[in-house]
Amino acid sequence: MEIWQAILLGLIEGITEYLPISSTGHLIVAQRLMEIGTLRESNKLAADAFAICIQGGAILAVLGLYYKHVIRMIKGVFGKDEEGLRLAIAVIVGFLPAAILGLLLNDWIEAKLFGIWPVITAWILGGIGIIWTVSWRRRNPPRGNGRDILKLAWQSALFIGLLQCIAMWPGTSRSLMTICGGLIVGLSVKAAVEYSFLLGVVTLSAATFKKALWSIEGAGAQYDTWFGGTKLMWDTYGPLPLAAGIIAATISAAFAVKWLVTFLQSHGLQGFGYYRILIGLTVGILILTETL
Repeated sequence: MEIWQAILLGLIEGITEYLPISSTGHLIVAQRLMEIGTLRESNKLAADAFAICIQGGAILAVLGLYYKHVIRMIKGVFGKDEEGLRLAIAVIVGFLPAAILGLLLNDWIEAKLFGIWPVITAWILGGIGIIWTVSWRRRNPPRGNGRDILKLAWQSALFIGLLQCIAMWPGTSRSLMTICGGLIVGLSVKAAVEYSFLLGVVTLSAATFKKALWSIEGAGAQYDTWFGGTKLMWDTYGPLPLAAGIIAATISAAFAVKWLVTFLQSHGLQGFGYYRILIGLTVGILILTETL
């Protein structure tokens, strides 16, 4: 992998991770266009690990932008901030369904769903889901502009967490499911987006930790051990592409996060729904015509 390719993948990851358009889907298409991970099975496994580990940049961006919420949650855990404790519980409860199902279904998902056609299907269905959610919200508006993030009950967080599990299907978008879930339970647009970001920090951290530290079966005996994912990436690409990808993801995610909050408050989600349907149909046609 060339440095420019790592930077491009980092930019794609950072821009798309928190937008409801699926970072995984865009990375799969980008890797396909650049023919990354297509030569040998070990290369594919290394490319998959790389795509997940550069999520570390997106995590750093949210931690930097929303450090005040993070500090309040830490204080809440130590009994010094009641609303911070409520938010911490909401984030933990929202994460648990994905943590449990992720451990149970991860191997099956990677074997069966990490392909271009499952992504295309998820893009289109997710777009339809966004348009439905916007329509439902208009018919069932919350009181005022919706609840603040610090008022999110654990029961509502659990509902959002269950919806997040659907995003294990590549191309669905974790942000899509959590933002829509937040709107359905009555959060304001700003609160739904912020909760999606904070829940994403925990979810993405767990996924990155697993991929970087756990064994990578099928890539050779030397990688079927602790730190197998990191070793496979190091041997395949070297450390510089990973560093470049994480830096690019951090910078681009910071800009994307700030932009998304402002955009959604002014324009809503429906534009992303039409985008998902359009890109799904476009990529599908390109595949069928053997252009991509």
